[in-house]
Amino acid sequence: MDTCKSVLLVDDDPVFLQTLGRSLQRKQFHVTMLSESTAALAAIEASRFDLVLLDLNLAGESGLKLLIDMLRIQPEARIVMLTAYASVATAVDAIKRGADNYLCKPIKTSDIVALFEAEPIAADEEEVEPEHPMSVDRLEWEHVQRVLMENDGNISATARALNMHRRTLQRKLQKRPVKK
Repeated sequence: MDTCKSVLLVDDDPVFLQTLGRSLQRKQFHVTMLSESTAALAAIEASRFDLVLLDLNLAGESGLKLLIDMLRIQPEARIVMLTAYASVATAVDAIKRGADNYLCKPIKTSDIVALFEAEPIAADEEEVEPEHPMSVDRLEWEHVQRVLMENDGNISATARALNMHRRTLQRKLQKRPVKK
């Protein structure tokens, strides 16, 4: 592997940002670490990166919107979405919007190294039926995430669409997703 690969790491969690950034630097990557969307857009305008690791939620802003803006500036950019709260709905949306991959935090440096050898996921690839069906709790989580995405992250509109009290929805969203 070429030891001069450049990575743009965009995440609003300072501990995660520094930990992953240092780990990648030890693997001989040139890493630019940023925590704000405006700085990330400026960086992608100024430089070409071999890989962009982009958090799905940047201090309340949608990483999906930033993904679109980045691809508008640099259409050939390889962008991988990262999230601690993965759902099928956001994964599919990220891939459809142009992300090369979608990974769940915490992520290992070896997973990132493997990205340089992997082919990007095609937006029109056939879905593979899971070996074990999802639990009812996981299905609920996926449904809530899909409706939230359809309402552009608006909690009140999502709660109305789900016929649920807004505070109940907020409590559900604060919990980690249930196991499949």
